[in-house]
Amino acid sequence: MTAKRHAPRWVLLAPLIALLWAITPSAQAAATITLPDIILNGVPTDIEIQDLSPQQSVYARLDGSPIAMTTGDDGSASVSVTLSDEPALLTLVDNTGTTIASATLDGLPAWLSLLPALTAITLALAFRQVILALFSGLLLGGWVLHGMDAKALIGAFGDSVNVHVLSAASDSDHMSIVLFCLLIGGMVGIISRNGGTRGIAERISRVIRGRRQAQNSTALLGLAIFFDDYANALIVGNTMRHITDRLRISRAKLAYLVDSTAAPVSAIMLVTTWIGFQVGLISEAMADIEDWSESAYSVFVNAIPYNAYPLLALAFVFLVAWTGRDFGPMLAAERRALTEPGSRRGVTSREAIVEEADIPTKEGIPTRALNAIVPMLVLVAITLGGIYATGLSALGGGEHDLRDIFGEGDSFGAMMWGSLAACLVAVILTQTQRLMSMTETAHYWFEGVKSMLLPITILMMAWALANVNDALHTSDFLISALGDSLSPQWLPAVIFGLAGFTAFATGSSWGVMGIMMPLVVPLAWAVLSHHGLAGTAEGMPLLYASVASVLAGAVWGDHCSPLAETTLLAAMASGCDMIDHVRTQLPYALLVGAVALVFGTITVGHGVSWWIGLSAGVAALVLVLFTLGQRATAPQDVVPGDETSPGSSPVK
Repeated sequence: MTAKRHAPRWVLLAPLIALLWAITPSAQAAATITLPDIILNGVPTDIEIQDLSPQQSVYARLDGSPIAMTTGDDGSASVSVTLSDEPALLTLVDNTGTTIASATLDGLPAWLSLLPALTAITLALAFRQVILALFSGLLLGGWVLHGMDAKALIGAFGDSVNVHVLSAASDSDHMSIVLFCLLIGGMVGIISRNGGTRGIAERISRVIRGRRQAQNSTALLGLAIFFDDYANALIVGNTMRHITDRLRISRAKLAYLVDSTAAPVSAIMLVTTWIGFQVGLISEAMADIEDWSESAYSVFVNAIPYNAYPLLALAFVFLVAWTGRDFGPMLAAERRALTEPGSRRGVTSREAIVEEADIPTKEGIPTRALNAIVPMLVLVAITLGGIYATGLSALGGGEHDLRDIFGEGDSFGAMMWGSLAACLVAVILTQTQRLMSMTETAHYWFEGVKSMLLPITILMMAWALANVNDALHTSDFLISALGDSLSPQWLPAVIFGLAGFTAFATGSSWGVMGIMMPLVVPLAWAVLSHHGLAGTAEGMPLLYASVASVLAGAVWGDHCSPLAETTLLAAMASGCDMIDHVRTQLPYALLVGAVALVFGTITVGHGVSWWIGLSAGVAALVLVLFTLGQRATAPQDVVPGDETSPGSSPVK
């Protein structure tokens, strides 16, 4: 017999060897370092790390020096790095000093992140071609992102629409605004043609006796439509345009009155579509502050008196309307509206934005105000009801404060429901009264929709540019550049200026609030704590003023920027060229912003009570208006019946 052959001993130990190999750190899959698309020199940047083994002890080093690393439970981690002007080497090492992953970090000069936005703003103001300016900003931003060479320019050209505009169009909130604008445009197309808006104009003209009353009525209507800035701009602008045209008030002046009452009133009222967003940001920012137990809504309410810019902007609107005084480009626009025969716009523009929306009433049909009032009331009622219903549902039903319910409501969905219902009501009223055939009604609904296509194109490109700014970390650069300048006394003023400039460069007040509020609240608390002021009677006004400065600065920058959504919507609804609107409104916004900075933030930071600061701010605005402002007067040959309703007094 032959003896049985036994397998070698190493074969028997193979499973044990494999197990030991599997759990040995050096045998683990190497960690992966994921670099962002762009790193700015001098700006803190988070670097993501994946595929870390739970059994490994991993340490991060930057150019050989240890840096802190935040580790998650899922094998991921992150490190925050700040580069100088030279490239740096990021390495991950185990407890034996063995390198398990590395990456070279090469940053760009931080000022490059400002180029796209500043280019778009400069070209828009210089050449008054908004689409060209926005596209240039997109192209330049894509070029920076792709590496700034000849090949990068080709990639940036392709990504301008294929990536950035498409990404903006894919956002559900953005599309909600687009649909809302299209439906509102369709409704305006119907009620303009069926005599509804002309009926409103005739009704109000019986009461309004001059230019002063018309401007004050526009401002008061802006206060009445307080629940949402988009709805405010579209409703007030379209309602008052016929009246202001008849009184020879320039379209630029109407756009200013609309724009400067839309966002400011929505930002400070207690029940608006802004509340949930702001309170949510404040709540998130307060989450990690253990020594502060005040509710987020209470913080918002306590911060309202410190919202200097929205409050002073509203005050200045009524000062301008009541005194009839203007200065700068606005005065020139008002004079042209009064002196040029047939002029309604009061501007010398090469590009009209919404002239098609001004559809004349069909001949031979009655002008009934109810045909416009009823659809608008339906729009307001359905929108408010939708916000209430969605807010109550989000809170799970039961008894809740009205402000909390509106804060949690779905404003975008509610606006679409309201605008759709308003369109249907306008169609039904037109058909039941036999004012137009169904074919004509559908035709003029589409005419109204078509009038929104150019503004929506600009809106899409503005959103796309905002995406590029986000990819370039524009806001991060601005915050880091001024972050070291903060002190308790200058805290509100610096935050206000930073928020304003960021909103001006990006064209998004909500985007600025979303970025800055989570940073500002903990930062302000830390600064106050460092000086022993946190939670004290002296320190809390500074904290509330810092929170308010984010909102006030965002609204201020939004008013000054040709890239802002509300700027475009106000111009669109008023039938004014957007660049003409920006050029005429900018001196007013800069004046109010400067007064708000001095009397609403700097004075508060140095211990002055908010009501004293606001009172001084109003007095300063009155002084400037009566010093620089003049009344635009009508020529002697203007017939009073041309600018007022029959039987009314001449232009005032």
